[in-house]
Amino acid sequence: MRPIFVLVHSPSVGPSTWRAVAEHLTGAGYRVRVPSLLHIGSGAPPFWPRIASAVRDDLRQVPADRPVTLVAHSNAGLFLPVIRSGLDHPVAGSVFVDAALPARTGPTPVASSELLEFLRPMAVNGRLPRWTDWWDEADVAPMFSDPAVRQTVIEEQPTLPVSYYEQRIPVPDGWDDHPCSYLLFGPPYDGIAADARERGWRVAHLPGAHLHQIIDPAGTTRHLVELATAT
Repeated sequence: MRPIFVLVHSPSVGPSTWRAVAEHLTGAGYRVRVPSLLHIGSGAPPFWPRIASAVRDDLRQVPADRPVTLVAHSNAGLFLPVIRSGLDHPVAGSVFVDAALPARTGPTPVASSELLEFLRPMAVNGRLPRWTDWWDEADVAPMFSDPAVRQTVIEEQPTLPVSYYEQRIPVPDGWDDHPCSYLLFGPPYDGIAADARERGWRVAHLPGAHLHQIIDPAGTTRHLVELATAT
């Protein structure tokens, strides 16, 4: 029985960042789920239980004995342990895609003190601008090749509270009781990919910018299938 791919987008952006990959996986005969995390910044912290619940609730339509492969992009990687621990479904493997890694022992801070110093002055009434508004155009433009896709991704982004980045996420014991792997696009995640390799995980490299799954969904899909099959 083929596992279902569960593509978890970064809470800083939205599910459209996985749309093209989901279409390629479906075309290759795989079942795919893309849970939406767009609502998780509403209300008071903690936010991580809402992320775990969103993925669990999205899988309620899937029989509990059906295995899943979890795929997390960017800072969604930090939540993968609590996502995994909250599922009833067997997890066949987890793939971190240009993603942050949970601490080897928790809890894991979402943002470093340096990043928080960068973010806090941007906040208005406790809320941050959209993620792509943090950066200069020279940093944002290379992440997109299609103006329509860029508009969709940018308009979909939530405005998260600063407290989202101030949270610390538990790392449940035994969360990595299944094969884990890492797909690197490029800097600054190359050091994190090295950490994944030190943990004994399989690491693959598909050179590109941080949202490379949008630009090269076929290549991303190929690597995800290879990593999932290898696990």
